[in-house]
Amino acid sequence: MRDQSPGAGLPADREEPVGAPVVRADPAITGERAAEAVGFDPDDPESVADAAETVSAFAQNTVGAEDNVYMLRGAAACAALVRGVGSYKAAAERTDGVASIAFIRKWARVHDLPQSIRRHVARGHIAPTAAKHIARVPGEARFTLAWATIDSDLTVREVRAIASEVNDGADPLDALQSYGVTPGRLTLDVPPELYNELRRRSSVENRAPGDVVAEALTDYFEEPSER
Repeated sequence: MRDQSPGAGLPADREEPVGAPVVRADPAITGERAAEAVGFDPDDPESVADAAETVSAFAQNTVGAEDNVYMLRGAAACAALVRGVGSYKAAAERTDGVASIAFIRKWARVHDLPQSIRRHVARGHIAPTAAKHIARVPGEARFTLAWATIDSDLTVREVRAIASEVNDGADPLDALQSYGVTPGRLTLDVPPELYNELRRRSSVENRAPGDVVAEALTDYFEEPSER
């Protein structure tokens, strides 16, 4: 039986169709710009051609460097172009050498990050340049590094260094701790009545508040069939 405990088997890769503007087309994330979201279909030659043009412009355009939504569109174009032509080399050739293989690979990986992380990129909580390094690490380490980036205000340089350590074999938690990050530490605001009850219950049960919260969240995140 597959482990259903919270955090077990989290999907660390994109689950939506390549090129689909799932995050960019969500008004809750991008507001009025959602209507302008452009999708790319790797199975449509015309759309692949559009993706190649977008990648070329993306590789040359520094004006949009601070625009997270623009960066996500460029990442989508990179991923769709690669999927459409079959390789990073062929994708670079479709841009007449304007975009390098390394450039296309890095941004295609950002597009392949799970939606929960990409949404924070669109919101501006994770810099696209940091997302490139988060995308370098495998599996659930992506989540560990992404949430630490948000909660501990890690710089892009720090994210890059931690990603490199993880890829060199370091345990993600140990790598984060070496940069002063305590994985799992999160500051939350709760209604005063819940806060009082949490403190009261943890006291009479001789438990840390975090243990009580963890137990409650474990129950909350169980699948309905297991409740």
